[in-house]
Amino acid sequence: MTSAPDRPSTRSERTRERILATSLELFNQRGETNVTTGHIADELNISPGNLYYHFRNKDEIIHHLFADFEKSIDIAPNPITDAASAMEDLWLYLHLMFERIWAYRFLYRNLNDLLARDAKLKSHFNIIVAHKRTAIVGLCRSLVSVKAMKAAEPEIRALTENVLVIATFWLNYEHLSAPRLNRAQTETMQSEHLSRGVAQVMALIAPFMRGTAREHLDHLMSNYDR
Repeated sequence: MTSAPDRPSTRSERTRERILATSLELFNQRGETNVTTGHIADELNISPGNLYYHFRNKDEIIHHLFADFEKSIDIAPNPITDAASAMEDLWLYLHLMFERIWAYRFLYRNLNDLLARDAKLKSHFNIIVAHKRTAIVGLCRSLVSVKAMKAAEPEIRALTENVLVIATFWLNYEHLSAPRLNRAQTETMQSEHLSRGVAQVMALIAPFMRGTAREHLDHLMSNYDR
């Protein structure tokens, strides 16, 4: 049985997607508070009325972008079955998580303001954090079960919270401590932002690792230090 061909997108749908893509780009570049619907319309070379036909206001655009982010960040670490592969699986999961955060970095750089003025966003962000907490605790327990990690439950809970703090506020820290960069420089530094964030999380985990997993982690960390 053959599946039906995908329906071609309409002009209205394409315009809607362009508005979302351009809004995300501008928010990431300039910060959400510095971008108006007028800026978005100008960037797209469309009238404000055309933009309002698709989205009533900027908050509605943000809600749609947040929904896309929520789906994007809904990833879980691979099940850990042995100590040898544990660090590769952990590295991959952390890198994917930081990549998603980078792609929607405007949300994190203006997180407190966004959540303070929008209870719905705050509720959904708390759900994301809860899912990540569950995933990281489960990951740590798996590492303990394959003897790649030595940590009691209170240590796992504390480590998990520290990982969440780093993941949530790392880009803010990077933004504050780095010199002002132009657009091209910011984009070329993406891999550095991500690598430093992942390395920082691994540094938190390192004291709990044992055996070949710790050796592998030390090797990975030495690559970040170059």
